[in-house]
Amino acid sequence: MSGPRPVVLSGPSGAGKSTLMKRLMKEHEGIFGFSVSHTTRNPRPGEEDGKDYHFTTREAMQRGIDNGDFIENAEFSGNMYGTSKSAIEDVQAKNLICILDVDIQGVKRIKQTDLNPIYISIQPPSMEILEKRLRDRQTETEESLQKRLEAARIDMELSKEPGVFDVVIINDDLERAYEELKDILDEEIKKVQEAKS
Repeated sequence: MSGPRPVVLSGPSGAGKSTLMKRLMKEHEGIFGFSVSHTTRNPRPGEEDGKDYHFTTREAMQRGIDNGDFIENAEFSGNMYGTSKSAIEDVQAKNLICILDVDIQGVKRIKQTDLNPIYISIQPPSMEILEKRLRDRQTETEESLQKRLEAARIDMELSKEPGVFDVVIINDDLERAYEELKDILDEEIKKVQEAKS
């Protein structure tokens, strides 16, 4: 039996991916596994190595990329991010639905692999709302905020291209967005539940 299809969740920072993902994992405990990305950035307060990210050095990560250990990687604001093959295999070995949280560059790279995930884009209702959400977090300098907004603009444009995503969810209402996400994943969730019973 082939395991459940992985899920690629993408969308700009502030669109609500993390909120939706955490809720999905909480309400369906033992169904989803999060593919823990690697990054060269420093941990933020409360982040745990191996849980939020695999925190690593630029040299070690570059070595892994050169060895073909990563299915996707990108650089943002001077830091490297990436998804290793072993992070996905760890989740799949437990027969869980592997969730990958990647940017639009990552989506395009994964499309060149044989992973065959379900591609879901979470988008904000508008740039104005996204900017307000990011400002309310108060975690960014003005410069890094502008970079995120520019990346979001590109992301929102690319998510409209036909064939990039299986589905685009506009997160203007968290409840509705969550229901939509759950409906899309219903079939894969059932596969995992049946395999467990």
